[in-house]
Formats: sequence, C-alpha cells, structure tokens
Amino acid sequence: MAGRPEQEATAGARLSEKSGGAGRKVMAGCLSEFVNAIVGGEMPEGALLPSEAELMARFKVSRTTLRETMQYMVAQGLIRSRPRAGTVVQPRAAWNMLDPLLLDAALDHEQDFAFYDALLQAREVLEPVSARQAATNADNAALIAVTEAFEAMVEASGRDTEAWSQADLDFHTAILAASGNWVFVQFGVAIRGALLASFRLTNRASHSFDDAIALHRQLLEAIRLRQPDEAEAVMRELIARAREDMEQARPGAAEELKTR
Repeated sequence: MAGRPEQEATAGARLSEKSGGAGRKVMAGCLSEFVNAIVGGEMPEGALLPSEAELMARFKVSRTTLRETMQYMVAQGLIRSRPRAGTVVQPRAAWNMLDPLLLDAALDHEQDFAFYDALLQAREVLEPVSARQAATNADNAALIAVTEAFEAMVEASGRDTEAWSQADLDFHTAILAASGNWVFVQFGVAIRGALLASFRLTNRASHSFDDAIALHRQLLEAIRLRQPDEAEAVMRELIARAREDMEQARPGAAEELKTR
C-alpha cells in the first residue's frame, strides 16, 4: 500500500528543492488540488488522465511543476505512467494512505466510513498489544505522559469539545509510546491526523462522558499497577465502544434504528 521509501525520499527532495517560496506555494497548490481530484473521485480509479497540456492549463502551472507534482504522486501510488498508454489512476489499494496529503484528502471526501472502519481495524490489532506492553515496560516519564493526557481529558469536562478530542488523542499516543515499541510509536505519528478526526467523530456520538472517563481511568490504573492482562482487556473495550459510537455517527444510522 505504501510507496517505496526510496521513491518517497526522492519525491520529497525534489519538492523541497523548488527555488523560492512562490515556487513551493505553486507546487503545493497544484499537488493538493490534484490529490483531491483523485481521492474525491473526480478522477476515478482506472481513469486515463488528461494530456499534459490540459493538466497544465487546469492547474495553471509550468510543465516542470506539473511533472514534479506527478512524480510525487507516482511515489505515493496514486498514478502510473504506461508507455504509449498514458497515465492512469491506480487502484485505491495501491495508494499510500499514510501520506499526510492523502490522509487530509481522505478525511475531506470519505462518505461511506470505510476509511474510519479501516482505522479502527488497525487500532483493534495494535492498541491492545501496546497497552499490554505499556503495563510491562512503561518508565516514569511514560507514566507521567499518560497521566497528564488523562487529566487533560477530565479537565475538558465534555465529550464534544476540541480539548477533549485532543486529550483523547494524546492519551492513546502516549500509551503507544509507553509500549517501548518503535513501530507502534511510528504508527501513532504517521496517522495522528486521522486518529484525531476519528476521535472527533466518535466523541460527538458518544452517549456517556462519565463512562468514557471511567474506562480511561481503569486503563491508566492497569498500566500503573503493572497489570498487562487488564490493560489489554480495557483497551479492547475502549475500541469496541469507539466502534459503537462510529456506527451511531454513520449517516443514516438514526433512520435505520427507527425501522428496527
């Protein structure tokens, strides 16, 4: 799914080498608009892209800027150039959805909740294990970070506030860090924006702030008391609650409940 590291590094270097702030701004604007057109479905999977001249006219950029933009998109798996066949939009499965630009576009355009469902599936696999390892490995600094995030959640005193969602994000990423597993830490860093959007969504749909706080406190205590089984179980419960809340937030959920 992700682009090859050497491709991403090369593309990133080329983008950063644009001379002058104006050039970088033009490049960023072209790239953002192009990515949104693909992720949003205006240029669907399998579609043949317009000619270079047409794309230059649409995005109002030079040939050099367009080609460097497309190099970045090739590296992220969005498009592929074929000899004598033109450039086509790749299947979604090939896209590097952990790229920040793609993440932002997906959060703007996603309508069927498939993106959030995939994110929850990843959390269901990784976070219970990270909680178990945090209960085993967390040092004092890690425990302080988890505790401070929990206290910020309590201080926010409302499930639908931005402060609550930010604190919720900090709590979960602090546990990933407390696990001592660098892969888990990088997971949290890579999809921080997506996690925050997910927390905003589920927190708005949640029915009980008090229940959520109680579960987070229970998880914190399990980590403090070095109880890995309990920490893993509570994390599973938290993510299960998040899935329930996501279903409540899904468009049409209220109407479906009325017909049952």
